[in-house]
Amino acid sequence: MDVITQLAASIGSGTTTASDWRRQLPVLRAAGVSLRELRPTDAASLKALLTADVTRFISPPPSTVEGFERFIAWTRHEQNCGRYICFGIVPEGCEDAVGIIQVRQLEAGFATAEWGFAIGRPYWGTGVFQAAAVAVMQFVFECVGVHRLEARAAIANGRGNAALRKLGATSEGLLRKSFLRNGQYHDQVLWAIVADEWVVSRRSEYVSIN
Repeated sequence: MDVITQLAASIGSGTTTASDWRRQLPVLRAAGVSLRELRPTDAASLKALLTADVTRFISPPPSTVEGFERFIAWTRHEQNCGRYICFGIVPEGCEDAVGIIQVRQLEAGFATAEWGFAIGRPYWGTGVFQAAAVAVMQFVFECVGVHRLEARAAIANGRGNAALRKLGATSEGLLRKSFLRNGQYHDQVLWAIVADEWVVSRRSEYVSIN
């Protein structure tokens, strides 16, 4: 059952509506993985897995478990305000999140949004990220109402750029010296995918929402 079919069933049962994500994110399920709101108990696993080699091309994550706990509380506040969504990535057989996918609005109402992601190195190349990313794209396009979804990836981040290309994003240009990390400016590639492209070419048949 795909997102739209399941969402319609949930609306009928009175358990979920498209606007409820501000109060509580639904659980997205795809092959081998589920995505849910972050919990305070995820802080330790995220601290252990989002290491320097995983995050060297993105803004640095918190450096302590307590810092991740504060980050998780912040995500809930921003979600309640309708400005931001953050899913924890939970592979089958795991209890705690091993990575995150974030989406933030770039204009009021979420018509244009930007996303970013990080997942622990043990899960690279397993297919978990690909399935999780497709699930989140389907949710934001079909339930949140995003029209244009952007991403920025440092040119040196070969894995990140390859992942965005595989997900169907289009490279739209070079953002020169646009990202500061450890005192050094990096060039970034601007990627985007728009909703009508998603409907035509990338819609998943194996993601459910509840």
